[in-house]
Amino acid sequence: MWKYALPITLLFTAAATSATVDINQASVADLDAIKGIGPAVSSRILDERQKGRFKDWGDFIARVKGIGAGNAARFASEGLVIDGLGYQGAAQTAARKAADASPAAVRAKN
Repeated sequence: MWKYALPITLLFTAAATSATVDINQASVADLDAIKGIGPAVSSRILDERQKGRFKDWGDFIARVKGIGAGNAARFASEGLVIDGLGYQGAAQTAARKAADASPAAVRAKN
């Protein structure tokens, strides 16, 4: 019985540290748990979120003062997501959409 206690404890610890936090649903405590987000930043995030949901990472960066691409990438690496997408995932999705809309891609589809 006891030989399973350590692995189970480690499993729960790993699950807790890899949890994601969706910015459109996060509480102050959730945001403060993200490394690099303190009370001032979480307050700015929540103030902007009251005006409307964040559509994507670009919207988040544009609306929250003091947040740039570097901070967004760092927050995403700590578990922050917007509608389930991390910053790199959002960038890849945007790149895919841009490639699909390129003239060469449009010609290839026709």
